[in-house]
Amino acid sequence: MRIAEKTGKTVEDAIEACLTELDVERNKVKIEVLEEPAKKGLFGLLGTRLAKVRVSYEDDHGALACDFLKSVCQCMGVQAEFSSLKKENQWFVNITGAELGILIGRRGDTLEALQFLTNLAVSKKLSEKIRIVVDVEGYRQRREETLIRLAKRLSEKVKRTGNRVVLEPMNPHERRIIHTALQDDTRVSTFSEGDEPNRRIVISLKRTKEIS
Repeated sequence: MRIAEKTGKTVEDAIEACLTELDVERNKVKIEVLEEPAKKGLFGLLGTRLAKVRVSYEDDHGALACDFLKSVCQCMGVQAEFSSLKKENQWFVNITGAELGILIGRRGDTLEALQFLTNLAVSKKLSEKIRIVVDVEGYRQRREETLIRLAKRLSEKVKRTGNRVVLEPMNPHERRIIHTALQDDTRVSTFSEGDEPNRRIVISLKRTKEIS
């Protein structure tokens, strides 16, 4: 929760100062008037006591992420809808709409960049590290299922031929999916080689010592 306390000649002035500091809309905050401004002072002179208010705001990481992505899409001329959901300690933001391939990019490269920038923007605004997963029309789930099928198929090829297989370059998240998909296979092992952004996974037969 973020809290701001400000004074002003009027209650409205103090509230506006708090909203500016917190950079939030009025309908999203809780407002407490701590002190009313003095209407008149001694001998009928104008009072010198200012109004004082406290404004509190419960951060909504999902809403902030959606707002950021909305501004990015507007700059790109892309029309889309945004929704967010919190699961455990992560926020998931899904973007839906027509012809959103531009937000995914080749092998999800653009989507990964959008996710990185979203995490950076929201963390900077809240001064804390958070984890936000950005998806477009369920692309990540479909891609994960595709990679798992690929891993299983290629592992069978390795076991059949005895030759190792080198996959195309993948980002760290996708490499992790391949490693996880084959981690319980007793006959093959996986490891990564090369440097980013051309780091690849290699699937090979386990050596006798590894199996035993």
